[in-house]
Amino acid sequence: MTEIDATSINAGEVEALAVDGLRWLLSVAREDEGEGIGWSIRASDADLDPLLYNGTAGVIPVLLEAWRHFGDDSYADAARRAARYLAAAVESWEDASLYFGRTGMALVLRAVYDELGDTAAGAAADRALELVRATRGDGERWGDLYELMGGNAGIGLGALLCGADDLAVSAVESYTRTAEATAHGVRWQHRPGASGRMHHISHGTLGIVYGLAAVGHAAGRADLVELALAGAADVVSRDEDGPDGFLVPHSDPQHRPDLVQRHNYGWCHGPAGDAQVFRLLRDLTGDPVWPALADRCWHTVTHSGLPKRLRPGFWDNNGRCCGTAGVLALACDRIAEQGDSPAFAEALVADLAARATRDADGARWSNVEHRATPSGLEPQTGWAMGSAGIVRELLRHVRISRGGAPAYAFAWPDQPAPRSQATDPIRPAGPDVDVAS
Repeated sequence: MTEIDATSINAGEVEALAVDGLRWLLSVAREDEGEGIGWSIRASDADLDPLLYNGTAGVIPVLLEAWRHFGDDSYADAARRAARYLAAAVESWEDASLYFGRTGMALVLRAVYDELGDTAAGAAADRALELVRATRGDGERWGDLYELMGGNAGIGLGALLCGADDLAVSAVESYTRTAEATAHGVRWQHRPGASGRMHHISHGTLGIVYGLAAVGHAAGRADLVELALAGAADVVSRDEDGPDGFLVPHSDPQHRPDLVQRHNYGWCHGPAGDAQVFRLLRDLTGDPVWPALADRCWHTVTHSGLPKRLRPGFWDNNGRCCGTAGVLALACDRIAEQGDSPAFAEALVADLAARATRDADGARWSNVEHRATPSGLEPQTGWAMGSAGIVRELLRHVRISRGGAPAYAFAWPDQPAPRSQATDPIRPAGPDVDVAS
């Protein structure tokens, strides 16, 4: 395992850091034209953003997490107010996707209804899915993106989690007609005209595998599950770090080699995200090949050098999508499921603590663009690159370190619940989380 120069940080200190992160998030919330509140991607941005990826829909889950963790109704009240803004945005936002559109908004609004009994949020979730159904452009796909974040796989997964099983099946069936056969399985083009093929969870084959497997299992469609396994086989054949590790390039041919590194390690394009897909396939199939592959992913992650910033551009992101918080999510899954040593997770937390900006306004995190001067970027608010995604993982780590339940208040759609918590691997029962003292 990577040796990391990190001072230890106890659960109380991590919890205090999370509180400071929440305080900053609430301080930069802005009222919309009605009675709601919302967040822009950065505090300096003029427009509020409703999206799951880096906007308001991605902030609401950390408010629900904080409400359950602390038992403080002010966080629930903020979540309700944010849901009012989100409900209004459903009507005007045109994208249908999970991370960039109405499907993700519906998923979060449904969570506010389920957790807080907000009937307006529930009605808005239903309306969002109604609009998703009505805006399928060519009968096959909703837009250019054709993967988990912006396309059919994410829409199928989000619809499934909202209980719209027919929409979920309809969304992913198109992959049966567009799969490209390879020497070892199948793959897909992530957008029209793209020369390269991406492999990982965010924009690549494994994200489609996740959607196909989840929907196919829930719907009793063995053909969809088999297609998912064929997609996974193609990605597994591209491993460059065996037999102990697992590391697949970003894409082939390389997408934007002037901008994108060949290998990544986070959730979006690396083994931290690949392992989440293999965890799902483990739960659905019972085949021991999948937990073995998840273990190999973890071997590569923990021997990569992160969270040290070994060279410019190697590990410049703290966030949940491309950075340290996404690795922490998997580390906590492994502690919960397998009793892993907490040492690596604690090192990740210590690194996040060391990189936080803390002052009278609270705590937030800046990412780095090493090709720019100055290289520090303005802090973001949301799930992907911002404070919301980081604080959510810090709170869960605190709970696990105190022996609490590992379930989130809002289960992210592409992160399986730990096996000990999942009565159904796709749609587990609601969280059973003790409020921290």
